[in-house]
Amino acid sequence: MTAKPNAVVAQSGGPTAVINSSACGVIQEAIKSGKIDRVLGATNGILGVLKEDLFDLTAEKPQTIEALKQTPSAAIGSCRYKLKSIEESKADFERILDVFKAHNIHYFFYAGGNDSMDTADKVNNLAADAGYELTCMGIPKTVDNDLAFTDHCPGYPSVAKYVATCSAEAGRDTEALYTTDTCTILEVMGRNAGWIAAATGLASRCVEDAPHLIYMPEAAFTFEKFVEDVKQVYKELGRVFIVSGEGLKDQSGQYITADQGKFSKDSFGHVQLGGVGAMLKAVIESEVGIKARFNLLGTNQRSAMHFASLTDVNEAYMCGQMAVKAALDGQNGKMITLVREDDPEYKCTTGFAELADVANGEKKVPPEYINKAGNHITDAMRDYIRPLVHGQALINIGADGLPVFMRFERKPLEKKLTPYM
Repeated sequence: MTAKPNAVVAQSGGPTAVINSSACGVIQEAIKSGKIDRVLGATNGILGVLKEDLFDLTAEKPQTIEALKQTPSAAIGSCRYKLKSIEESKADFERILDVFKAHNIHYFFYAGGNDSMDTADKVNNLAADAGYELTCMGIPKTVDNDLAFTDHCPGYPSVAKYVATCSAEAGRDTEALYTTDTCTILEVMGRNAGWIAAATGLASRCVEDAPHLIYMPEAAFTFEKFVEDVKQVYKELGRVFIVSGEGLKDQSGQYITADQGKFSKDSFGHVQLGGVGAMLKAVIESEVGIKARFNLLGTNQRSAMHFASLTDVNEAYMCGQMAVKAALDGQNGKMITLVREDDPEYKCTTGFAELADVANGEKKVPPEYINKAGNHITDAMRDYIRPLVHGQALINIGADGLPVFMRFERKPLEKKLTPYM
């Protein structure tokens, strides 16, 4: 390389409250290094690369970049596009390299989950096979907290803080009106891992506090046991507040709400879930004989910047920052991990994991974090999550009393290749 190389940063998968903080860390550290010419944004993840839909992040105002730390969702643009094997999708891979070559891109920073790390790994292997000098670094991102090899994932602490608070607040509503609204069910995200559901247990400081029952995919679910649990809590308190992950499974490992129609899977082949709250409501009203309602937080839970964890914002930024430092130090094909130090006072540093290992791994809630009855959490889980939710992220409040979020000016790069897709 004769001229200073360019870098591209992209975001993928479901957005979080802090994925933009990671992007901020990448952009600011790359500019600060003086070793990278321009930092480019790929609109809508790897799709932006394939379509040569790139814009110059270094041309944005410094205050716009800084405001990424106060803005939820994926400001660069996200996608759910899965690259298949090189044999199955040769044209896509060749196109990615062509775009990188056309724009002197030699650093690729990809923020996302398992499938995103798989994409970054495939692109990295392709470049190596083609003899193209490219450094690929993964930045962890998922509210589900299911990435292997990292203590926790940026995005999870903020959703944990939000859903635990929602449980506490809605629980008081149920407590106040238990004579008419006897049972409330809160359905939260979590396809295969119950980390989000488990986090709500932090709000349960005493037996009267919601949630009274928590159900996670890791504990086999039976309707018979569920009805017994509800009846027992109702007998003791006269009301019941329940949290359920969307991916509950029966004793054979089958989703209890999986649809069988043609729209039952997403673009990655994952079963699309939902409807747990409605199902449990029907069971309670039929088998327990009390009134029940269910709450759905939807995408609010992953984009609630107004109550994001300050710890989460800072660690997400650190992951982006360290990805650039590591890349410039010669690391390649790695994802940044968060490492909890063995110290009474919470401290977190960073490490590395191979992209291929992360792509093929999945971290579940361990048995020691779930009580023996399979319907709540243990003190070990509380100890795990408690330091992650500390602090409240700073947000910019406008004259109208609402948060003000940034938006890029998006100065597009001139396209040098023929249109694709």
